[in-house]
Amino acid sequence: MIPDRLNWLDRGINRRLAEILNRAGFEVYLVGGSVRDALLGREASDFDYATNARPDQMKPLFRDWADHLFTTGERFGTIGLIKEGTECQITTFRAEIYEPESRHPSVTFGDSIESDLERRDFTINAIALRLGHETPHLVDPFNGVADLAAGVIKTPAGPDLSFSDDPLRMVRLFRFMAELGFRPAKAELEAVTRLKKRLGTISQERIRDEFSKLVVAENPVPALLAVIESGLSAEFIPEIDGLAMIEDPFHRHKDVLAHSLAVLAKTEPDLVLRLAALFHDVGKPATRRFEGSKVTFYHHEVIGARMTRRRLKKLRYPKKIVNDVAELVFLHMRAHTFKMGWTDSAVRRYVRDAGHLLNRLNQLARCDVTTRNDQRARRIQRHLDELEERIEALRAQEELDAIRPPLNGNEVMDYLNLDPGPMVGTVLKMLLDRRIEQGPFNRVEAYSDLRDWAIAQGLPDPGDPPPEDAETAGPENG
Repeated sequence: MIPDRLNWLDRGINRRLAEILNRAGFEVYLVGGSVRDALLGREASDFDYATNARPDQMKPLFRDWADHLFTTGERFGTIGLIKEGTECQITTFRAEIYEPESRHPSVTFGDSIESDLERRDFTINAIALRLGHETPHLVDPFNGVADLAAGVIKTPAGPDLSFSDDPLRMVRLFRFMAELGFRPAKAELEAVTRLKKRLGTISQERIRDEFSKLVVAENPVPALLAVIESGLSAEFIPEIDGLAMIEDPFHRHKDVLAHSLAVLAKTEPDLVLRLAALFHDVGKPATRRFEGSKVTFYHHEVIGARMTRRRLKKLRYPKKIVNDVAELVFLHMRAHTFKMGWTDSAVRRYVRDAGHLLNRLNQLARCDVTTRNDQRARRIQRHLDELEERIEALRAQEELDAIRPPLNGNEVMDYLNLDPGPMVGTVLKMLLDRRIEQGPFNRVEAYSDLRDWAIAQGLPDPGDPPPEDAETAGPENG
């Protein structure tokens, strides 16, 4: 018998897939995350299966039944398929062997579900559900169900063997801690500290993917603290270790690590925003200076943006994510200067500099308020409210989300008789600066500015604007 909450797993596509294999004389088990999540009362959308059938035996069985069949993983024993929108991966029982200092396993086929489960990362993922059998039942040789109930993460084999076989499991340990709210067993944590250098055999892309899942998980802060305490962070995000500066009551600055994690905890589960929260003060250790009874971190956002860009590039994040996170780090202090009083042009410049990151930047600024002084926190939040109100007020009056001059580069070159080059960029910047400083202005006014500029530069007088613009007087026409 199986728990009632698992009954649905032995129905629908799972049952039909199992019947196909059973009729051909093969066993099939549902394994991995879908079984774990079902036991936890969570939904599963895609399924992994283990079977004693070999890939060459599976392909003819599913070729006509599946909507799509994928054989790219065949040499690893895996056949993928899609049936009625459901993704399925069916893998022959395996017994992976890792060579020392190798990133990749040597795959050999196993003879039993028990040997297959033993090679899996954690006991909570080493639970199988026999499908299509007269009496479906769980196979749990490593007490994964008990560990699920206790909220403990352990390896099926000893942690030294498991982490040596696949060092990425050390990062995955903390990822599951963040996603499930479980705690790693003491032996596993101690093994991470001993074997952390083995992470160097793993590709940056694989580390990045596990780290990203950790960062956007439901409860990443305890897991990140555990990563740091174990020493593993030094192997792939060493900049974060440097944030653990001791609080200094005399100079009155906060523990930057505790502050950064508090900021991260307040953000939405958006990868770009959470990476920016984690790295936003990463430049502080390098810029800390003591001036009498005060401590300063001048230009930490500039240094921090460079450090963030370097680290995310090394982790092979896509260019857009690298640029967006680094830009948020660079701009994260900007909104807090609003309390000094901003002109409309300053608000326009803030919106233009933030660009598509405006909402994220505003949220980061709000989450960056972690002071225990309630009066000060309320004052800062009030300033941020006022800034957003100013943005909306300007947006109602003008095209604030696409601030640009009334003329484009071709029109500038035609009117001033210029060839492509730096001078065209200088002129466009002059027009853009006027747009930001003074608000919308029309094409006739822009041509007038160009004429004055050309004469001041000793260039030939370009004369009147083109006829089609001569009578145009509306703001930002064209």
